[in-house]
Amino acid sequence: MTPPEGLPYRLNVGAVLLNSVGEVLIARRANFPHADGSAGGWQLPQGGIDADEDPATAILRELSEEIGTANAKIIGEHPDWLQYDLPPHLIGVAFKGRYRGQRQKWFALRFLGSDFEIRLDAEAHPEFDAWRWAKLAELPSIAVSFKRPIYETLARDFARYANPA
Repeated sequence: MTPPEGLPYRLNVGAVLLNSVGEVLIARRANFPHADGSAGGWQLPQGGIDADEDPATAILRELSEEIGTANAKIIGEHPDWLQYDLPPHLIGVAFKGRYRGQRQKWFALRFLGSDFEIRLDAEAHPEFDAWRWAKLAELPSIAVSFKRPIYETLARDFARYANPA
């Protein structure tokens, strides 16, 4: 088994999808053991970047795949790539054991559609089984511990976008 420091980070994009009143979409992972609402069961839409794919293109593709719609426009981009390491018990398990964590480009997007457009069953194997709108400041409290610093950064740095459209 490769030691964690010898594994690369998986390139990833993430969406802070804001509705017209400035709330952010969070979704509950279908395969998470604490999907009852405790911290970690809920997260922001995110996903891998395909080879040679532009991150802005990737985030719209990921939204379409994960929530059934890409009816949104990018209104901001975090200037830095944010990364996290998996906790030791997930090294060699998560991401088929190929990565030590993720290096992520985060976008703020304004949702242009209606709630009925959000379809978690758009893909054959949905990643999420529920969704809701939340206050941006709530992000750190819903995150698993190893993602919490990123969610704290997003809540702080994207606060200027969390106002009514």
